[in-house]
Amino acid sequence: MNPRLRHWREAATLLLAAGSGALARPVRSPLGPFDYEMLLLQRSPRSGFLPSAHVFPGGLLEAADFSADWLGLLPALPRCGLGSVRASSPGGNRAPVFATDRAGLGSPLPGDVAFRICAIRETFEEAGILLLVSGPGPASDPGPARLLPQHHLPPGPELAEWRRRVQQDPACFLQLCRYLRCVPNIWALHEWGNWLTPVPRAGRGDRRYDTAFYLCCLEERPPHTSQDDQEMAGFQWSTPPEAIELFKSQEIWFAPPQFYELCRLCNFSSLRDLHRFGSDRALEGCERWMPVTLAASDGYIQLLPGDELYPKDPDYTGEKKLVLSTDKKVEELMKEDSKLHRVVIHNLNNLTVHVNIQPKYKHVNPLKMDSNILGSNADCNSRL
Repeated sequence: MNPRLRHWREAATLLLAAGSGALARPVRSPLGPFDYEMLLLQRSPRSGFLPSAHVFPGGLLEAADFSADWLGLLPALPRCGLGSVRASSPGGNRAPVFATDRAGLGSPLPGDVAFRICAIRETFEEAGILLLVSGPGPASDPGPARLLPQHHLPPGPELAEWRRRVQQDPACFLQLCRYLRCVPNIWALHEWGNWLTPVPRAGRGDRRYDTAFYLCCLEERPPHTSQDDQEMAGFQWSTPPEAIELFKSQEIWFAPPQFYELCRLCNFSSLRDLHRFGSDRALEGCERWMPVTLAASDGYIQLLPGDELYPKDPDYTGEKKLVLSTDKKVEELMKEDSKLHRVVIHNLNNLTVHVNIQPKYKHVNPLKMDSNILGSNADCNSRL
């Protein structure tokens, strides 16, 4: 945790993919079969932030995630055995959420470790899935992760009691790991992205989060999952194209960052290809993206870094009270501008991502597609 932050709180979320093999149900996408599915949780309609939205598992950083006691369980290696992120290339910037000197804030635990612990803990709290590994260090297999065998876990009622305790006190997660003689599988989580909640429009809520996005690929079929019936009201496992089709048909709803990331995941129909890309690319790091909303006469555009209309000095804190608006229509703006990195919001279930710039940090743009597959990511263009 960073007690110096005043305008937002730090959080971690997990893009959890699980192998599904040959899918038994019909594929609702022109992209064809995917051999993995993503976990989506539905937030409670009573939630104060994104009520009823489908999200990836995750939540707020807690002091327990930075506890020095984790150093007694994790390997005594630099960054607890995590690979070192390469120095930023010229013109690039390491996202502050990752670059912050945590030792200067009184934590002996590196931020990269604590954020992963948070994502793993929240996945257990919200979905009942335990991403642990036996022993003090990472698995030797560089492929997709494996869950603990069932015989290594407590009986169902006992595990449910542990889950309840962790929900009430995050410090109990470390106690659970000690009890099982396991550690959080931080090495299975690969840095994927960083989204900062936009400055709210006038009259809207002011909850904001600086969220680290991680990717984790599981070798097995989707594990037993159960919502917590507190923060989460439901869950589903879907391939990225299926999730987008459900969104377009208004069966589910998710916010622009989740939509953008699912479009990115559409580049990978193979779990092993996704895992290979995610683990290799993660060592490049990522930059922080704060969408800046531009109000057009007939809709909204969320501008992202690299777009020619993105402000040179974004109002990160909201203290400047800047409002971007125009009398022009969205279509006019799309024709006038040449460097695009934006999400056009026509209505809640009608979003389009437009990207024609080269992605930084060896990442990948959202897949270019419409009702038929139109091309690949090679030309940097993207529309879904």
